[in-house]
Amino acid sequence: MNPFFSKILTDIARKRLKAETPTAPITKKQLAPAVKSLKVEVSHAFKEALFIIIGVFSAGFGLKGFLLPNRFIDGGATGISLLLENITSIELSFLLILVNIPFLILGAKTFSLKFALKSIMAIALLGFVVHYVDYPTITDDKLLIAVFGGFFLGLGIGMSMRGGSVIDGTEVLAIYLSRKLSLTVGDVLLLINIIIFSFGAYILSIEIALYAILTYLAAAKTVDFVVDGVEEYVGVTIISKEHEAIKLMIIEKLRRACTIYAGKGGYGSNGKSYDKDIIYTVVTRLELAKLHTEIDKIDNKAFIIMGQVKDLKGGMIKRKPLEKK
Repeated sequence: MNPFFSKILTDIARKRLKAETPTAPITKKQLAPAVKSLKVEVSHAFKEALFIIIGVFSAGFGLKGFLLPNRFIDGGATGISLLLENITSIELSFLLILVNIPFLILGAKTFSLKFALKSIMAIALLGFVVHYVDYPTITDDKLLIAVFGGFFLGLGIGMSMRGGSVIDGTEVLAIYLSRKLSLTVGDVLLLINIIIFSFGAYILSIEIALYAILTYLAAAKTVDFVVDGVEEYVGVTIISKEHEAIKLMIIEKLRRACTIYAGKGGYGSNGKSYDKDIIYTVVTRLELAKLHTEIDKIDNKAFIIMGQVKDLKGGMIKRKPLEKK
């Protein structure tokens, strides 16, 4: 790191420590971890800001390059803003902020004030981009507008989420209502968007509403790719008497790492228990068939639990090369 920035971080860390313990002297042993922690905070803040900026410009391109010139709408708060822009004389840049304000107030109460402030800045930046940045109109083909308009809008929403904010507040409402009602987040979002598309069909046309559904689906799938990753991973827990052989198979044939838990099982009316090793590994969906085949070769009665893994960081994620003996 640049010496100038290192000095600034050291000074800030020193002031933090001084605020915590005003009377005690600050030692190098205390200062080093404080500076390291501050460096991590700054690097993460920079990365999050970069994600949000990329997301805002991508969403702006989806709106002004595809949806706006052709009077298309989308789902969520963006869809509400586009719908209002079609029936009022208010500019979309202001509507994006106004429509999202209630959701962000809810977000401040449900999540945190920091999340709400970051989202307000992201939405304000989106409003600025939509108002001042001139994007070219890419096409007038309705199918291309729906698919690629949704793609760039979804990319923007997903990147903003990666940065720890939202540019569409209905996600916040969906999470809040799912906690209050016996519905999933997906169910709540579906109900919200059915209402928006119904209004779109009534105010604009049924054809526009149908294309809006395509836009929403394209955006939703893109958000999934950006947030969860294009390559879907599955966490697999394996309980078997042949745990040692299965462990070696995962390492040598699949070239994957695995974690071993010490477990104690129980079954039967008397609660008979037994000790065993429990194997946990992460594979891609494409490797699942091979994993099942190899496990069946060793123990076709093995108990296997699978669950989708939303995000991964660190560890041995990619296949590792076999070590030469």
